[in-house]
Amino acid sequence: MKERRKSLVNQPIVRILLIWVIQTLGLLFMAWLQPSVQIDTLREAVAAVALIGLLNALLWPILSRILLPFAVFTAGLFFLVLNGFIVWLASEIVPGFTIDSVGAAVITSLGITAINVIVSTLLTIDDDASYYRNVVRKRMRRQGKGPNSGMETDVPGIFFLEIDGLARPVLEKAMEQGFTPTMKLWLENGDHKLVGWETDLSSQTSASQAGILHGNNREIPAFRWYDRERRMIVASSNPDEVARLEKERSDGNGLLADDGASRGNLMSGDAPNVMNTASTIKDLSRFHTADFYAYFADPYNFSRTLLLFFWDIVLERYRFWQDRRKNVQPRLDKHHRNFKYALVRGVTTTILRELNIYTLIGDMYAGTPSAYATFVGYDEVAHHSGVESKDAFDALFKIDQQFARLESAARQAPRPYHLVVLSDHGQSGGATFLQRYGKSLDELVQELAEEYRVEGFQEASEGFGHVNAFLTDAMEHEKSSSSRNLAGRVRGYFSKDDSPAPSPQPPAPGEDIEDRETKDADDLPQIVVMASGNLGLVYGTQLGRRATLEEIETNYPGVLDGLANHEGVGFLMVGSQEHGPVVIGSKGRHYLAEERVDWEDPLAGFGPRAVDHLLREDSFSNCPDILVNSFYNVDANEVAAFEELIGCHGGMGGFQTQPFLLYPAAWQLDEDELVGAAAVYRQLKSWLNHPIK
Repeated sequence: MKERRKSLVNQPIVRILLIWVIQTLGLLFMAWLQPSVQIDTLREAVAAVALIGLLNALLWPILSRILLPFAVFTAGLFFLVLNGFIVWLASEIVPGFTIDSVGAAVITSLGITAINVIVSTLLTIDDDASYYRNVVRKRMRRQGKGPNSGMETDVPGIFFLEIDGLARPVLEKAMEQGFTPTMKLWLENGDHKLVGWETDLSSQTSASQAGILHGNNREIPAFRWYDRERRMIVASSNPDEVARLEKERSDGNGLLADDGASRGNLMSGDAPNVMNTASTIKDLSRFHTADFYAYFADPYNFSRTLLLFFWDIVLERYRFWQDRRKNVQPRLDKHHRNFKYALVRGVTTTILRELNIYTLIGDMYAGTPSAYATFVGYDEVAHHSGVESKDAFDALFKIDQQFARLESAARQAPRPYHLVVLSDHGQSGGATFLQRYGKSLDELVQELAEEYRVEGFQEASEGFGHVNAFLTDAMEHEKSSSSRNLAGRVRGYFSKDDSPAPSPQPPAPGEDIEDRETKDADDLPQIVVMASGNLGLVYGTQLGRRATLEEIETNYPGVLDGLANHEGVGFLMVGSQEHGPVVIGSKGRHYLAEERVDWEDPLAGFGPRAVDHLLREDSFSNCPDILVNSFYNVDANEVAAFEELIGCHGGMGGFQTQPFLLYPAAWQLDEDELVGAAAVYRQLKSWLNHPIK
């Protein structure tokens, strides 16, 4: 019955009539709500809606092309005003329909859009069948950037769709509970296969995407670390640092080098066509407003996205209130699920998602041979609400819906398309280290090394980095100082951390520790502590190289024993001058190079490849003096993050190292097991180089 109703309402004539009725009711409601809007009779309302639709159909394709730069450089707000202008223009033409101002017309337009979104969702009206979709299809075929863009071909293209932070076991649970119907249907119909793969250490986006998109993720020890040579903290949320990381690892043969497109990623994969990609975001030559055309081609897209953005903020505040009322545990406090976080969540779960999907649809219509896009909404919500929370699964459900839209759009593309869905890492859950023990990792280190100055560094979550990249891409490329200043002020607001933090404050990402108010060497922190999920990194700043186990025991007596014996710590790794890398636990030591274990193995429970991953990490030039991994409770499947996130990744233990790959069933894997992000790159590149029709 439901499928029959859906098929009926999406018949072209029925769809047009339904939308006409919905928008007429919406206009009448807004007239009732606003004294500045007057409609004499139902007939005038019907005529007004018809004229608004006609004006949009005639004018919007032209205006959206001409005025697209203004829309992009004002983050869409210009088109919001343009929507209002068209409604106001209709009021000047239709007798019996009056609006006092363009401002009232903007509010009216938003109200009509809101009602349209609600009713269309309830009636499952397919937006992808709209007139504007056909406009986009014709336009993108003409403006494609590749040598054969828009041309009909039977050579298939491949779109890689990354769901940031989703582990294979969590995906399987979401499928069972009905949160990913599109992907589940692909499996049930035999169209796709699902396999897992194993991340490197560390299990986080910068390391994984460098490997997946460039085939090289060496020398990335964590999401943030201390660069001894440059004497500065490196953070993967800093676009300048991401650009440097990519430049050092790219050989020109990235995953997307052959006329591919990068959408919403950290790394570009050497794609010639990029949008909202952190590694290229400050390169003005790579910024093209035309990339946003597919999104702004529909006059109601921005209004719809804006309403969904605000709805997600309301939803987050409500869910947080519910969690507090029900005393859901673990749960972040009000300092970490504040209004600022709600704004960040809204950007990642709605704005970035909508930009991605419309741009990808445009890429399909242009015949782009390959694209890689990251959907970050699930990861952001899981960090703050829980890995398997209803909140996180709802975000996943909305991502899954986008895949169905892409599948539908592919039927009208000039070439066949295959969809490959994957994740870059998973997440592991549990109460944080601070919640469990009343102190942070840097405070624990300070207690153990009380005669030294210890500074901890925790920056905002990855979501703030996505917001930073989005604002830079959308606004900072504008030549006017007003747009650049606005972008700077907004980013400045998001970069502030309202949560309590230890004093003194550590250096910011990219800040040379010596570039402080004083150059006095005695004023430098002697120990810097950082967190990447449940992976802690402890660096001494005085030697200019990695301290050995022997030096640590001599210069910082009690620190290693104090850390190793803490119940929140699973193991430490340090480098011994005599024995090489040594893993230390509360009840034993594992000498990695010597393949020897004294007493109990600290790595028991962390997987059969834990030794390999740690040996690789130990070989990095910026491997910390002390690598700290939290405990892993196998029975409860819990870890303890060293930053305030109840869903985390970066270290070892649990689902965080268990991402997935969902690929067409007719394809074969070249390797029995995919271990490490570079192995995923080799596999994806092989499929691109030998496409199967």
